[in-house]
Amino acid sequence: MTQRIEGHGGELALAALRAFGVREMFTLSGGHVFPLYDAAHRGADGPDPVRVVDVRHEQSAVFAAEAVAKLQRRPGLAVLTAGPGVTNGISGLTSAYFNGAPVLVLGGRAPAFRWGSGSLQEIDHVPLVAPVTKHAATVGATDEIPAAVTTALTAALSPHRGPAFLDLPLEVVFSVAEAELPGVPAIAPLEPDPEEVAKAAALVAGAQRPVIVAGSDVYAGDAVAELRAAAEALQVPVFTNGMGRGALPPEHPLAFAKARRTALRGADVVVVIGTPLDFRLSFGDFDDARVVHIVDAPGQRATHVAPAAAPAGDLRLILAALAEQTGDRADHAGWIADLRAAEDAAQARQAEEMAADTDPIRPARVYGELRRVLARDAITIGDGGDFVSYAGRYLEPALPGTWLDPGPYGCLGTGMGYAMGARVSHPDRQICVLMGDGAAGFSLMDVESLVRQKLPVVIVVGNNGIWGLEKHPMRAMYGYDVAADLQPGLRYDDVVTALGGAGETVAKPADLGPALERAFDSGVPYLVNVLTDPADAYPRSSNLA
Repeated sequence: MTQRIEGHGGELALAALRAFGVREMFTLSGGHVFPLYDAAHRGADGPDPVRVVDVRHEQSAVFAAEAVAKLQRRPGLAVLTAGPGVTNGISGLTSAYFNGAPVLVLGGRAPAFRWGSGSLQEIDHVPLVAPVTKHAATVGATDEIPAAVTTALTAALSPHRGPAFLDLPLEVVFSVAEAELPGVPAIAPLEPDPEEVAKAAALVAGAQRPVIVAGSDVYAGDAVAELRAAAEALQVPVFTNGMGRGALPPEHPLAFAKARRTALRGADVVVVIGTPLDFRLSFGDFDDARVVHIVDAPGQRATHVAPAAAPAGDLRLILAALAEQTGDRADHAGWIADLRAAEDAAQARQAEEMAADTDPIRPARVYGELRRVLARDAITIGDGGDFVSYAGRYLEPALPGTWLDPGPYGCLGTGMGYAMGARVSHPDRQICVLMGDGAAGFSLMDVESLVRQKLPVVIVVGNNGIWGLEKHPMRAMYGYDVAADLQPGLRYDDVVTALGGAGETVAKPADLGPALERAFDSGVPYLVNVLTDPADAYPRSSNLA
């Protein structure tokens, strides 16, 4: 059912956005988009307020919107001013594109009536963002804004999800008009081909050594319960990556994390659900194992391999059908027992590593101490290379929707934006950002935004004074390295303190636990700057998601 509303362009846009559940606007102030701020400000005391959260760099605004979209499984909004405001946000848009996050970026735009005359920040954004969005357009008239927003968000939310972009010329967003406010369209689930689903089910049930790898789209598609049901019905061990982590809690008898290499080398059928067959999964090459690739839309099917089965459609429907498979089933008890033995042995080795009392501190010890203080529902955010690689190995999320990382695009600088989105989404949970000292250079200034807007988070920096994933490989290849050194022992905690937060530097393993406890009790953005061993580098690994 539609209704007619009157207002300036900002009011028309926010009315359409509210209908889709948008409650936050992440932005960096710019004159081209003032009406959007005005609409949010004047509606702050209304029934559906939209909170304005402003940042120090536009990339953080888009990353924050991406975090909201991923954690809450609904649209996240970033509002960017014209020209450099939009181009500064393109890395965030690209990250959302690779991660299938329904982010809408509303951009300001130089006035159309004098286009080509050299207005401030005049550039056509649409060709720049079109390759990394599902929908990109310029709105031509004020009364077209609600319909344009609805069209963009519908595209963003339709499988496979992803970002959308609209820009609003100056005279369009500042003018007043009467317009129809469309209703929110129902997005029908994609029905999978039943024959392809049956083929996949028979392959899994008949396998002697099957393995499931579940990725971010299982969480994004709200298919966690169906994944558990399918795994339990077919008795298949489950490994996870990305936001699939926590879909089965660590204590579940079919949940595995440490024995992944053993599992993928020994499996005869590998079922990859809701994640691409990319570099993180050996590009889908699992020796002689047959591959079942289950995706949420036909366009997500791998084209560089030939899966034995590739159902495409709503993951809940596909996984529910797997759980209901009624044909013959092989006994997987021996296979599960073998993997559990490998898992337990790896757990024991890692327990020793996480307790290592070395000087300098090894990254494993940092994660050992974090495991003691992180709550079960804590949101953990990875922003880094070498240091964050360890997180995928040592941390085990216990609940779905508690892990955020840059995903396959691998963009550094997500940390502060993700932290904002996570804190706004979950004001009562622990928010912990794991950051390399290299990654800190991309977004640490946005601690000021966190402080000013009272968004407390804990930031743990693994400070080894190098670009670890570049320095060691370059030395191995060439016998030397260049452009791979940072200032050793740099006081990133002093940076945070200067910006209004707090922090401390830790150089001894025994001081880690107390420092982390102080950080989580502080109630402000707090950075624990851990001086780690520059010689201890984690190799590039498919374990990151």
